[in-house]
Amino acid sequence: MELWYTDEHTSDVRFSIKASEQLVSKKSAVQRIDILDTPAYGRVLVLDGGLMITEKDEFIYHEMITHVPMAVHPRVKNVLVIGGGDGGTVRELTKYKTIETIDLVEVDKDVVLLSKKYLPFTSCKLKDKRVSVWFEEGLRYVRGKKSEYDLIIVDSSDPYGPAEGLFTREFYGTCFKALREDGILINQHESPFYAAHQRSVRDAHRHIAFEFPVSTVYQCHIPSYPSGHWLFGFASKKYHPIGNLDEARWNKLRISTRYYNTALHRGAFALPNYVLDILKEEESSNVIHWSR
Repeated sequence: MELWYTDEHTSDVRFSIKASEQLVSKKSAVQRIDILDTPAYGRVLVLDGGLMITEKDEFIYHEMITHVPMAVHPRVKNVLVIGGGDGGTVRELTKYKTIETIDLVEVDKDVVLLSKKYLPFTSCKLKDKRVSVWFEEGLRYVRGKKSEYDLIIVDSSDPYGPAEGLFTREFYGTCFKALREDGILINQHESPFYAAHQRSVRDAHRHIAFEFPVSTVYQCHIPSYPSGHWLFGFASKKYHPIGNLDEARWNKLRISTRYYNTALHRGAFALPNYVLDILKEEESSNVIHWSR
């Protein structure tokens, strides 16, 4: 009998991967965790039935969520990663010698422990001396911080269950306070393609644009994610993602990447009209709110 994992992208669209072995199936205190071996995508991490990362294409996600802000902000020393218990974002951050501290806040300890055992390709840098791991709910953690971070990366799962609080205006407001005066906030922004996911894109952009003077999104192609068309949010108190991109500085670092480069960085912010329309509609709703 063949074993298949199916990720429900919408009620009408499903994505299936043939699996050779189920390595983990555990109900943690927070969620169900499954790890599979697959012929086409390698190791696959699934949380509450939803696909989080695959060994085949995780590098796209983790490089784009990390190197875009690092190529813009000239002096990142202290970083907060919320979510990201698999370690992929931390792996990319540790490539920068100038970063002094990385605080990883993950609500589910079992995600980190199982990633260390079964997902070494992402978890390999969690023991870096600059990394501190905190097992706590992200919103609760960031509430106690003020002007502490140069960069906050919200590497969360989908906006339901354990990650639901990471898509609220309160959360983005607390992130604003936790950032220094030239800080950058990056968050995974879901896909704009299907209506079921587009609502999350709209809500996140509206809330972030309400808090930050610079707020936009950028895109990449991740084959295993719903529709393959994925967005990240870029928000900042000071820096523009294109106007302040320092290509010469970043390229001089000779950071090893498989997907990201500074030419692609510029292109990632050239958005399709249907995405631009979504952003404009949500920004206009903020203007209406402010005028009252």
